[in-house]
Amino acid sequence: MARKSRRELAQLDGTTELPLTVREVALAAGVSPITVSRALHRPSLVSAATREHVLAVVKELGYVPNLLAGSLASSKSRLVAILLPTIANSIYATVVQAIMERLTEAGYQALIGPTGYSPEKEEELLEAILGRRPDGIVLTGTLHTPASRERLAALNIPVVEAWDLSAEALDMQVGFSHEQVGMALADHFVARGYRRFGVISVDDPRAMRRNLALQARLAELGIGEVPMEVLPLPATWEVGRIGLARLLERPVPPELVLCSSDTLALGVVAEANSRGLRIPEQLAVMGFGDTTNGRFATPALSTVSVNADVMGRSVAQSLLDRLAGERTAVNLDTGFVLIERQSS
Repeated sequence: MARKSRRELAQLDGTTELPLTVREVALAAGVSPITVSRALHRPSLVSAATREHVLAVVKELGYVPNLLAGSLASSKSRLVAILLPTIANSIYATVVQAIMERLTEAGYQALIGPTGYSPEKEEELLEAILGRRPDGIVLTGTLHTPASRERLAALNIPVVEAWDLSAEALDMQVGFSHEQVGMALADHFVARGYRRFGVISVDDPRAMRRNLALQARLAELGIGEVPMEVLPLPATWEVGRIGLARLLERPVPPELVLCSSDTLALGVVAEANSRGLRIPEQLAVMGFGDTTNGRFATPALSTVSVNADVMGRSVAQSLLDRLAGERTAVNLDTGFVLIERQSS
């Protein structure tokens, strides 16, 4: 009787299929394992034609070189990769800190990669990180390239998409609805009597979804003209100051400015102060993110809290539950809170 391969055995007992090995890639390519290894790691030792052939087979099979194979006695790396837009924004840092604290308690380490808000950069980082065989992956948002989606689906690695909720989850999602934030802001400030709105935002897809939902809801409430200044990343005080300067050049200046981040809002406050505008009597300001700088600014900044600590801990726990064998689907809304302080 022929001996069954480990893949056939995995299929029989219902366990997860084991990662491809160099030998299996070599067999598919019709070359030796050493040739596969050289084509991947020391291309100067093989011909261009051989390397192209091996790489084509690698891509077709979805093989990921295991950079840790020689140092691990088990299939677990105890590593979780966290990809976020930037490490410069404290709101992301709060979420990542909460994730890392929970993972550390469970004996895992985190590998952090900034994507610069680019799905293409995220794809590049994923390719680099997957070679280290992470046990789980945390992504920011739900906007990914088709190649990233296909890669992650094929590898069957637990993935949590944080900061967002959508109908097309890669695996698990923990976050909040950006559209609901925009609508809630419109409802809240119209109820308070505001009619002249202005928006200052950076060109971030998630921020733009909030902005568009805000505009749509205001239109439903009878406010059709909502000027918006969208500036390039990154979000800085300077960008906030520029945005307010442009809004004030319009024929009808706003009485309330909503910003896509607290950082932009603090820039708006600085520009307003430089022009002698009283906050909130002459100009109200609303941020997003509930950062420490906003809380202790003068005036204290009104903002939207996205429950960053709760989100981070929930992301980590969802991963740990999955790694422990829990297969329940995860689509967790951690919510948000509108916080009014002195700036509005």
